[in-house]
Amino acid sequence: MYYTYMIRCEDNSLYTGITIDVDRRVEEHKSKNEKCAKYTKRHTFKKLEAVWESEDRKQASKLEFHLKHLTKNQKEQLISNFKSLEDYLSDKLDSDNYKKII
Repeated sequence: MYYTYMIRCEDNSLYTGITIDVDRRVEEHKSKNEKCAKYTKRHTFKKLEAVWESEDRKQASKLEFHLKHLTKNQKEQLISNFKSLEDYLSDKLDSDNYKKII
Protein backbone atom coordinates (compact mmCIF):
# COMPACT_ATOMS: atom_id res chain seq x y z
CA MET A 1 0.00 0.00 0.00
CA TYR A 2 0.97 3.59 -0.62
CA TYR A 3 -0.27 6.62 1.23
CA THR A 4 -0.71 10.22 0.17
CA TYR A 5 -0.72 12.54 3.16
CA MET A 6 -1.09 16.17 4.18
CA ILE A 7 0.61 17.70 7.17
CA ARG A 8 0.09 21.11 8.72
CA CYS A 9 3.13 23.16 9.63
CA GLU A 10 3.37 25.67 12.48
CA ASP A 11 2.91 28.58 10.03
CA ASN A 12 -0.45 26.96 9.02
CA SER A 13 0.88 25.92 5.60
CA LEU A 14 0.11 22.45 4.24
CA TYR A 15 2.63 19.97 2.85
CA THR A 16 1.58 17.00 0.70
CA GLY A 17 3.66 13.87 0.14
CA ILE A 18 3.56 10.11 -0.43
CA THR A 19 5.01 7.21 1.54
CA ILE A 20 4.67 3.50 2.27
CA ASP A 21 5.05 4.09 6.03
CA VAL A 22 3.14 7.07 7.42
CA ASP A 23 4.49 6.82 10.98
CA ARG A 24 8.13 6.70 9.82
CA ARG A 25 7.61 9.58 7.40
CA VAL A 26 5.94 11.76 10.05
CA GLU A 27 8.89 11.14 12.39
CA GLU A 28 11.28 12.18 9.62
CA HIS A 29 9.38 15.43 9.16
CA LYS A 30 9.26 16.04 12.93
CA SER A 31 12.94 15.32 13.52
CA LYS A 32 14.14 17.32 10.51
CA ASN A 33 16.74 14.61 9.84
CA GLU A 34 18.50 14.09 6.51
CA LYS A 35 15.46 12.29 5.05
CA CYS A 36 13.14 15.17 5.90
CA ALA A 37 11.66 17.10 2.99
CA LYS A 38 13.33 20.41 2.23
CA TYR A 39 10.00 22.15 2.82
CA THR A 40 9.53 20.76 6.32
CA LYS A 41 13.10 21.64 7.28
CA ARG A 42 12.05 25.29 6.93
CA HIS A 43 8.42 24.87 8.03
CA THR A 44 8.12 23.02 11.33
CA PHE A 45 5.75 20.04 11.48
CA LYS A 46 2.65 20.57 13.60
CA LYS A 47 0.06 17.88 12.78
CA LEU A 48 -0.81 15.05 10.41
CA GLU A 49 -4.07 16.27 8.83
CA ALA A 50 -5.15 13.69 6.24
CA VAL A 51 -4.08 10.35 4.76
CA TRP A 52 -5.42 8.55 1.69
CA GLU A 53 -4.56 4.92 0.94
CA SER A 54 -3.99 3.64 -2.58
CA GLU A 55 -2.82 0.36 -4.09
CA ASP A 56 0.33 1.52 -5.84
CA ARG A 57 2.86 4.28 -6.22
CA LYS A 58 1.43 5.49 -9.52
CA GLN A 59 -1.98 6.16 -7.96
CA ALA A 60 -0.46 7.80 -4.86
CA SER A 61 1.75 10.04 -7.01
CA LYS A 62 -1.18 11.04 -9.20
CA LEU A 63 -3.21 12.04 -6.15
CA GLU A 64 -0.25 13.93 -4.69
CA PHE A 65 0.18 15.87 -7.93
CA HIS A 66 -3.48 16.92 -8.07
CA LEU A 67 -3.68 17.76 -4.36
CA LYS A 68 -0.66 20.05 -4.70
CA HIS A 69 -2.53 22.00 -7.38
CA LEU A 70 -5.62 22.67 -5.25
CA THR A 71 -6.06 25.99 -3.51
CA LYS A 72 -5.43 26.25 0.22
CA ASN A 73 -9.18 26.62 0.79
CA GLN A 74 -9.91 23.45 -1.20
CA LYS A 75 -7.30 21.53 0.79
CA GLU A 76 -8.82 22.78 4.05
CA GLN A 77 -12.24 21.57 2.91
CA LEU A 78 -10.83 18.12 2.10
CA ILE A 79 -9.22 17.94 5.54
CA SER A 80 -12.40 18.96 7.34
CA ASN A 81 -14.53 16.51 5.28
CA PHE A 82 -16.74 19.32 3.92
CA LYS A 83 -15.71 18.15 0.46
CA SER A 84 -14.44 14.88 -0.99
CA LEU A 85 -11.81 14.05 -3.60
CA GLU A 86 -14.64 13.49 -6.03
CA ASP A 87 -15.88 17.06 -5.55
CA TYR A 88 -12.57 18.51 -6.75
CA LEU A 89 -10.86 15.82 -8.77
CA SER A 90 -13.55 13.67 -10.43
CA ASP A 91 -12.47 14.86 -13.88
CA LYS A 92 -8.82 14.01 -13.16
CA LEU A 93 -8.85 10.69 -11.29
CA ASP A 94 -11.10 7.89 -10.08
CA SER A 95 -11.77 8.66 -6.42
CA ASP A 96 -12.77 5.00 -5.88
CA ASN A 97 -9.03 4.18 -6.01
CA TYR A 98 -8.45 6.12 -2.79
CA LYS A 99 -9.64 5.55 0.75
CA LYS A 100 -9.33 8.38 3.27
CA ILE A 101 -8.09 6.87 6.52
CA ILE A 102 -7.44 10.10 8.48
